[in-house]
Amino acid sequence: MNGKYGNRGIQPPSGKGGRRLQEPQGIVDISEERFWGNTTEESLAVESSFDDFPDEGELEITMVEALKRPKFRYRIHFGSYSVEIHEDVMIKYRMIKGAAFAKSDLEEIIAADERQRSYGDALVYLSRKPRTAYEIALRLEEKGWSEETVSDVLYRLKQERLIDDAAYAQEWAKQRVGSRGKGKLWVRHELRQKGIAKPLIEEALGEVSEEDEYNSALQLGAKKWRSTTGEFMDRKRKTGAFLMRRGYSGGLVSKVIRELAQQEGQENTEEWEEE
Repeated sequence: MNGKYGNRGIQPPSGKGGRRLQEPQGIVDISEERFWGNTTEESLAVESSFDDFPDEGELEITMVEALKRPKFRYRIHFGSYSVEIHEDVMIKYRMIKGAAFAKSDLEEIIAADERQRSYGDALVYLSRKPRTAYEIALRLEEKGWSEETVSDVLYRLKQERLIDDAAYAQEWAKQRVGSRGKGKLWVRHELRQKGIAKPLIEEALGEVSEEDEYNSALQLGAKKWRSTTGEFMDRKRKTGAFLMRRGYSGGLVSKVIRELAQQEGQENTEEWEEE
């Protein structure tokens, strides 16, 4: 399992007269619990593989170092070995000076850290606007997180009710039909692209009444009708085609065209037909 790991020699303190010595620049030893939350400049580290950690026995934490960037990140030192961990993970596993961990324990901790980091990426993505589970999964995969990690993050977000595809689909359908001049056919296609399951799409569209969709189409069609010039049949054809492109069904478009013609005193002797 990959992460940022490194080796760095730490010079032991020395001095005269019992004076408190300054820590090496860029490092603060926060191995005691009372120091959790302090931050300092990120120190330099030579990256090494987790495979270099000994397979047998336990490693004792010799120092806990707070990094200024990224925020809430800590470098946990085991002598010449080190791993970087999120603050929440460090606290959960009580990674303080003197605690000992086997390599298998550290593998579990690093996996938890990956989940925490990817969860943070998901929260940033969600902070801009609501997202579907599919959209978040794509985003996390683009950032290089594994399928297993993405699955765990999505489960957590659903449990915390930070994502809800059913509620998302209902709100989307309501807004798109009610105020954005889109028909149900258009909305169905949009929701499919966003990865919403078919039953949830149909349920959401079922919440939009025929009257609401008709009023939306009539309002949009009236604007197009007034701005279209030419013979009656040309206006009817252009307005009807325009509404069809906006995702309204043929039957609904015919109803709207008939109403617009009647409002203008025209005899609509022929039903509008899609070309």
